[in-house]
Parts: sequence; structure tokens; C-alpha cells
Amino acid sequence: MSSTCESAGSSAPSPSLSPSLVAPAGSAAESHRTPAYADVAVATLDAERATAQTTVPAQSAPARGGWPAWLLLAAVVLLAFNLRPAVSGLGAVLDEVSADLGVSALVAGVLTTLPVLSFAAFGAMAPGWSRRFGSRQVLAAALLAVVAGQLVRVLVPSVPVFLLATTIALAGMAAGNVLVPAFVKAYFPGRVGLATAAYTTSMAVGTTLPAALTVPIAHAFGGWRFGLGAWAVTAGVALLPWLVLARRRGVVARPAGSSGRHESLWSVGRSPLAWSLAGYFGLQSLQAYAAFGWLPQIFRAAGVDAAHAGLLLAILPLVGVPLSLLFPSLAARLPDQRPLVWACGAAYIVGYVGLLLAPASGAVAWAILLGLGGGAFPLTLTMIGLRSRSHDVTARLSGFTQSVGYLLAACGPLAMGALFDVTGGWTVPIGLLLVLVVPQVATGLMAARPRYVDDELAAADAAQDVAAEDFAADPGAAGERADVDGPGHSRG
Repeated sequence: MSSTCESAGSSAPSPSLSPSLVAPAGSAAESHRTPAYADVAVATLDAERATAQTTVPAQSAPARGGWPAWLLLAAVVLLAFNLRPAVSGLGAVLDEVSADLGVSALVAGVLTTLPVLSFAAFGAMAPGWSRRFGSRQVLAAALLAVVAGQLVRVLVPSVPVFLLATTIALAGMAAGNVLVPAFVKAYFPGRVGLATAAYTTSMAVGTTLPAALTVPIAHAFGGWRFGLGAWAVTAGVALLPWLVLARRRGVVARPAGSSGRHESLWSVGRSPLAWSLAGYFGLQSLQAYAAFGWLPQIFRAAGVDAAHAGLLLAILPLVGVPLSLLFPSLAARLPDQRPLVWACGAAYIVGYVGLLLAPASGAVAWAILLGLGGGAFPLTLTMIGLRSRSHDVTARLSGFTQSVGYLLAACGPLAMGALFDVTGGWTVPIGLLLVLVVPQVATGLMAARPRYVDDELAAADAAQDVAAEDFAADPGAAGERADVDGPGHSRG
């Protein structure tokens, strides 16, 4: 399995890996000739673990390529802050932008769905960019795209240019979404929870402040261009440490014992755990985008005035700030994360039931509960790092999870709007979100069990190798064995 990040970012093995599980050196080659189907999978996996034990630095002293830890963490926190302002800031002044540029309702609709689709499409490309150019270099380029896109869209008075520039900024944000978890795994392998808490909290603040401050900035300085352009300045500040980090290329090395397989982002889909993470991420994102898109209208339909409805919506990201600080650290300390999955699911269920029964009288409580349910977002990002052993797999797992997840999330606001048009009310749309909590919790519980995507991919490799060798030796017998054992049968 090929490494995609710099050798300076080599990840440490899991502390739960027992020395008794490690096969003697050289056992991989010998076991590969064993005729027993299940034994080969076990021996191959053990040999890969043995290689990891002997070639990867200890977690207590992670290799950071000579960069001080404070610089790396500061760079990550500043980057994370700028992964949302281009979206949340635009939402605050979308009416003014539409009136000034002559944006049609159709184009305005495109602008509201463009972030989710861009996160899915460009996020899928990010691991490949990282393999080719290096993670630090790609993250620096991502921030440069965020700066350039936000500047161009406020300087050029053209609808096509505005759309193109917004897409460029979103491409940079998508790359950051995917590669930051892998960067944390590479440079802070023993502090995944702490580093994830730092950057997800920064991301939550970067979502909340632009929504609250873009309009006041626009009023103070004379228009929406200043309100949106201000966030290009913050992205420019965040770019400075990344320019320092990107100056040295670093060595892109294939770790000893790797097979060179699974370099494709989508090959991670051979892991059931990867699909569980993607499902959980997608369903929680669907809940979040549906709430941000329609919650004010739900409250207004219940008799809440427009200003109060906007304040109620602001509760969701505000609640997310302390959760982003708490959940990653707590998740990293727990033996598994199922209690947190249950907690987020319960908050969503009570919040939606409250919206159905008493939307106006308990509005503040329901908004807080839906914000608590949104703790599933930092929880998922943390589990991406906890469910992978190497930064290479973390990068591809992050890309796979977010690409699949954001495609699923894009369906949420559309389904809510369609159901409202058909039924003329919000009972059925809210009921849909309530029902979707069930598969969200189910996939979350599967993702929260303590295991590793790397191990599932290694076992799949071993099974595929044995099947190929058996078929080459005796095609008839190999077919009979496949019928009996099944394609993924292995022991242990």
C-alpha cells in the first residue's frame, strides 16, 4: 500500500496492537504459500503489523520533519477557520448579491447547492493531489484558491465570474476538508483527539462569525463586496504559515512492506467500515444542511417572527463550538465512540419530536437539541483518524467518506422542499428527518466499533491473492472453494 504523504509524517502504530499478534520477520513470504485460505489472510495481516511496528516512529515522539509543533498546529487551526466563511458569509448577503448582479432565482439556487456538490467532487480529487505534490503543498495551494476565489468574486461584476470564482474557493475548501484529518494523523499521531478538537472548533467559529458579521461589515463599509471580501483577508493571513511549510518538498516514500495497492480513493470502498463512516457522515450532513436551509421557514410557519427565526438558526452553530472542542478529545479517550453516537441521535429525535408537537413554544429548546445532534460532525472527523492506522489510508478514507457523504447530504434540502410542495406543510418533511435518524445511528454504531480500515483492506488483499493463486493452480477447485467460503471468508 503506497504512502501518499511525506515520510516526515509517518504515522505511529495503534497502541492497542499487541506484540503477540506480530508475525516473525519474513513470515509474509512464507505464509503466502500456505494453501489454507483463512491462514493466508491472517499471516499477511500479521506481517504488515510487524512491519509497522519496526518501521514507524513511536507515537510519543512523532516525526514532524523539523517543524515545531506549535507552527503545525497554528497552521491547521488557521486553515480550518477559513474552510466555511465563503459559504456562510454568502448566505448572509445573498439577497443583496442577487439584486446587485441581477442573479436569477435559478442561479441563486445553484449557489446554495454548489458548496455540497463541490465538496463531493473536489474532495474526491484531493488525495490524488496530495500523493503527487505533497500534503503541505496542496494545503497551501488550497488556501491560495480560497483567497483568490473570494477576491475575484467581489472585484469582477459578472454573474459567470462570480460562479467560477466561488467554485475555485470551494475547491480549495474541499481539499482542506479532506486533507486536514490526514495531516493531523501524520503530524500528531499520538494526539489525534486534541488536534482534531482544535481544528473542528476553529471550523465551527469560522462558520458562525461570517454569518453574524458579514452584514455589519457590509453596512459599515458600503456594500456586500466589503462584507465578503473581509474573509479573503483572513484566508490570506492563514496562508502565511502554509507558505513557510510548503517551501520544503519532503520525501514521498513508500513504507517498507507496502504492497502498492489501494492507491485509488474508491478502493477504500472495499472496506465495510469505510462505508459505515461515509453513511454516518452523509446522514449527519443531510440533517445539518436540511436544518440550515429550512429551519427558519419552519419556525416562521409556526408563528415565530423573521428576526427571531434567524436568531434561532444561529443557535445551531453556536452550540457546535463547544461540542467541536469536547467531542474529539472525549472520542479519542473512549474505548469506542458508541455512547456519543447514541447521544447525538437522541438529541435529534427529541428535537424533531418537539418541532412536530410544539414548534413555537419550545423553539429555543428544539434549536439547542438540533445543535447538540450536530455534534456528529466533529465526531465523524475524529473517527476518520481513529479508524485508520496510516496517514495514507486516512487521506483516502477522508476523501471517500466526505465525497460519498456530501452527495448524500445534497439530497436533504431538495427532499425537504419537494415534500413541502407536495404536502403544503412541514409535518412530513420533519417526519422524514426524524426517520433518517435511525439509519444515521445504525451506521454510526458500526463506525464507532474499535477496528481499522487498513486491516480490512489487508484482509481483502490476502483473500484476493489466494483466490488468484488457487485459480491459476486449479481453476475448477478454486471455483468450488469460492462457492463454499464466499468472497471475503477469513478467520479471526
